[in-house]
Amino acid sequence: MKTRRFGRLNWQVTEIGFGAWAIGGSWGPQKDQDSLDALRRALDLGVNFIDTAQGYGNGRSEKLIGQVLKERGQRGGGGPIRVATKIPPKKGEWPPFPEDVCQECYPEKYLRERVEWSLKNLNAEVLDLVQLHTWTRAWNREPSALGVLRKLKKEGKILGMGVSTPEQDQNSLVGLMEHGWLDAVQVIYNIFEQEPAAEFLPVALEKKVGVIVRVVFDEGSLTGKFTKKTAFPKDDFRRSYFAGEKLNKTLERVEAVRKTVLKESGGKEKNLPSVAVRFALRHPAVSTVITGIRNIDQAEKNVRVADEPPLSDKLYKALKKHNWRRAIWY
Repeated sequence: MKTRRFGRLNWQVTEIGFGAWAIGGSWGPQKDQDSLDALRRALDLGVNFIDTAQGYGNGRSEKLIGQVLKERGQRGGGGPIRVATKIPPKKGEWPPFPEDVCQECYPEKYLRERVEWSLKNLNAEVLDLVQLHTWTRAWNREPSALGVLRKLKKEGKILGMGVSTPEQDQNSLVGLMEHGWLDAVQVIYNIFEQEPAAEFLPVALEKKVGVIVRVVFDEGSLTGKFTKKTAFPKDDFRRSYFAGEKLNKTLERVEAVRKTVLKESGGKEKNLPSVAVRFALRHPAVSTVITGIRNIDQAEKNVRVADEPPLSDKLYKALKKHNWRRAIWY
């Protein structure tokens, strides 16, 4: 498994990371045994970076990860397997309204309690990376929550701090990176969502900020497995995300991507999920791409991408034409 430097934290993390949202819930029925088997298989294949959140099943995802790490004799951060988690705001809208107050959404007492909760769930003595799960640029002038995370870092509770971008305004983190607030960022970057390549990713590279890419498959559409008959379970958030005509519009875009891939590669590239991951990995600022993994088959297929060569310049350039501005869907 190839590794990359994770910003100024200087970790060597695998290009493919384990996205642990689905094992916590919200993606349809999921058995804990399948989740445990998937995680174990991914780690056996060399994956050393896991991304989770407290909101993924109200701690369920974290606890499953903690169980597997305990099996492998790892306790606390700084081990061979790095775990990033996220803390949701205590109150307010998601993403936050500009009028929301940072100290009320992420008060110090709350953040400290939440860090202790993750330590317990993950069976850890220190957390590798704590991210705030959402943000608003209105807080950039006085980012009190980040000040609290700095305290926790100095106290040895956490090793790194970051923020997961708000979907409608990902560039709101650019100023924070420029002023040295963040060790890491988590950003949506894929064949459809390419805006981060303009400013966000270059700033991250310049400031030595670790970059975690999420939604590389556009919530599953860029795997190419959806059809007009695809129906999502009631407890699957994609039931809303692809509601109405959104699914059909997406399918048209995916088919256009598929045609470009076949044409520009001379028919050599036929694995759309692989192309999607390698598109994101082409940018030098990207540290790791977290792919959602919920069973052994997905673990094996996603990890296998790391052994494939980079996309050709010709195909990479052609795919840039499929940029699609529609973050409002979130």
